[in-house]
Amino acid sequence: MNATPDYTVLDNPGWSALTGPHAPLAIGGDRAKRYPSDMSPFAAIGDYDDPEAWAELAVLAGPGNGIGLAGRSSDLPAGWESVFSGTGLQMIGESVEGEPDDDAIDLTDADVPEMLELIGLTQPGPFEERTIDFGGYLGIREDGRLVAMAGQRLNPEGWIEISAVCTHPEYQHRGLAGRLSLAVAFDIREAGNIPFLHVRATNTNAIRVYERLGFTVRRETLFEQLRSPSH
Repeated sequence: MNATPDYTVLDNPGWSALTGPHAPLAIGGDRAKRYPSDMSPFAAIGDYDDPEAWAELAVLAGPGNGIGLAGRSSDLPAGWESVFSGTGLQMIGESVEGEPDDDAIDLTDADVPEMLELIGLTQPGPFEERTIDFGGYLGIREDGRLVAMAGQRLNPEGWIEISAVCTHPEYQHRGLAGRLSLAVAFDIREAGNIPFLHVRATNTNAIRVYERLGFTVRRETLFEQLRSPSH
């Protein structure tokens, strides 16, 4: 890992990942790319002020379809509609070394139905049938039941995002999310990367947990579901 991290790749982390370590997963052209829809609903464009990038994105989405976008910094072009938007905080863990957890288990494809059920109960963010293919998903089971999980998602060069951190409502306030976040961070560090994450700006409880773990707020970012032009 470089002594001085490159922070600029975090300004547009989806694009940095899809044109970097996640390039083998990328669908699209030179200006707009997306993940396979069964892995993630998110797409990215390199330049929000480039009309040709928005045109490429419209082709990727298909006429009148929804697509996820993060970090938009310009007005929406004509024909595009914002269906949902929310402000998130990007938090970085330069001082977070992580810590393995003896109770954490590696989650596999066989666990996906239970993972989807847990996501449905807790709504930490998008999670699809093949999101697990990003890798690094850990869980905690009690009495055979999956009660908490966390994993890895975006991979801009030098950084890996901790994602899908959630705990079953009946098992909250026991520190499971924090423990799994540290365990995932440990794996990220072992691979020579720095952990970072995104959290809803309104989720003050989660923000306090991450701050206690050593994460610091870097910037605000906009998360959206957009509807592409109908023609």
